[in-house]
Amino acid sequence: MFSKSRINEQGPKADTARPAEAAAPPLGRSGMDLGSAGKTKPAASVLSSDLTVTGNLRTTGDVVIEGVVDGDIRAHLLTVGESATIRGEIVADDIVINGRVIGRVRGLKVRLTSTARVEGDIIHKTIAIESGAHFEGSVQRQDDPLTSGQPARQHEAAANAPVQGQSSAPPRPAQPQPAPMQKAPTEAKAVK
Repeated sequence: MFSKSRINEQGPKADTARPAEAAAPPLGRSGMDLGSAGKTKPAASVLSSDLTVTGNLRTTGDVVIEGVVDGDIRAHLLTVGESATIRGEIVADDIVINGRVIGRVRGLKVRLTSTARVEGDIIHKTIAIESGAHFEGSVQRQDDPLTSGQPARQHEAAANAPVQGQSSAPPRPAQPQPAPMQKAPTEAKAVK
């Protein structure tokens, strides 16, 4: 019934499973796909726990921070590790905070895990705060939190500007007016 020759035999069925592997483009040393001409996403940049950076970081890619950053960070996806401390503003599409952040956080999707410690305002489109996270600051939802607050403030100022003919001073509450003082009559002198 069973034969050793059939088990060791390389037949056409073994080759039918390999075309998908054979069709895959070769990978480079970094593990990036060389066949798609840069269309694949590079691996996230990692700042290890023994690294301290003083200055701003800016990338269109992903960043994982385990060390200390004294400066602002702008990225696509930012992951703040449990051992990390960031002192500055964070702006990213997706932000996952496991460690400590001292400064404003602006992101489309912001997630504070149970080990997060945030001291600053969070401006977001969607937010998730796990039980156990520490947060001191305000939370504000915006449709586009990645743009700075300047254009929104200018728009608000223009919307609140007085219409022509109106006073820009806010109306004062009605207060009782003191009785007018009586003036002594004055004599007019003729000037020659």
